[in-house]
Amino acid sequence: MYVCIMHHDGEIMLHRNMQAAPEPFLQAIAPYREGLVVAVECLFTWYWLADLCAGQGIPFVLGHALDMKAIHGGKAKHDNIDSHTMAALLRGGLLPQAYVYPAAMRATRDLLRRRTHLLRTRAALLAHVHNTNSQYNLPEIGKKIAYKAKRAGVAERFAEAAVHKTIEVDLALITYYDELLKDLELSLLKTAKHHDANTLYLLQTVPGIGKILSLVLLYEIHRIDRFPSVQAFASYARLVKCSKESGGKRLGTSGKKSATRTSSGPFPKRPLYSCVTTLRARNFWPAWRKNMIKAKP
Repeated sequence: MYVCIMHHDGEIMLHRNMQAAPEPFLQAIAPYREGLVVAVECLFTWYWLADLCAGQGIPFVLGHALDMKAIHGGKAKHDNIDSHTMAALLRGGLLPQAYVYPAAMRATRDLLRRRTHLLRTRAALLAHVHNTNSQYNLPEIGKKIAYKAKRAGVAERFAEAAVHKTIEVDLALITYYDELLKDLELSLLKTAKHHDANTLYLLQTVPGIGKILSLVLLYEIHRIDRFPSVQAFASYARLVKCSKESGGKRLGTSGKKSATRTSSGPFPKRPLYSCVTTLRARNFWPAWRKNMIKAKP
């Protein structure tokens, strides 16, 4: 990894590549520990460095990778340049920051995100069964094979041996994923009750929020007070559009991806579920729809 240590007056104290390990890092920064703030780009490898800094009492800042336009917009881009640019942004107070998620709940959050990957793989298998049925121009299956009890006789619809085997494999994998996801969700719920049982319970009292969605909200948001305002939270949830203006003229919107992708999906869907269950939400729905959905010409 490339390390760049910059003095508050802009002087480069250290700028070199080194092994990504605790001991070499601590040895390199040892002469500059007083007043040192460590900043790192929010990639998938920041956990160990954040934990190391927490254990050593070193202030740690996580840079938002997507928002660091000064890096992505450069003519040349490599680790040498990026490390210097991040140090300069941090020195000037312009480094866009991401949330440093606490280590105690981080692994469970990652496990919950892994569940999404497994669920999508299962959905792809279900889609393949239906697509194969259409490919051979067979009548509609006519039942929801997402349920185990409805899968009997599906593979037998295909006369060709190879296709029959393909569907058998798909159905066997779907059944395996059903058991895997069931066990995973049970484990997540048990862990969540240990981390924050009260918040988990309160989330499930909201109409339209069940066990899985409450887990997503709990682990993706973590602490609601980390958002300075309601507007900041709405932006995090991708519920607002950021306008682009110049000279008094609106040039469109931007920043659609400047939020946590995993948490952004549930929020726009909540009004739909709430409208089904509560009268108050049904009365609110027309005004919300008018403001949020652009009318088609």
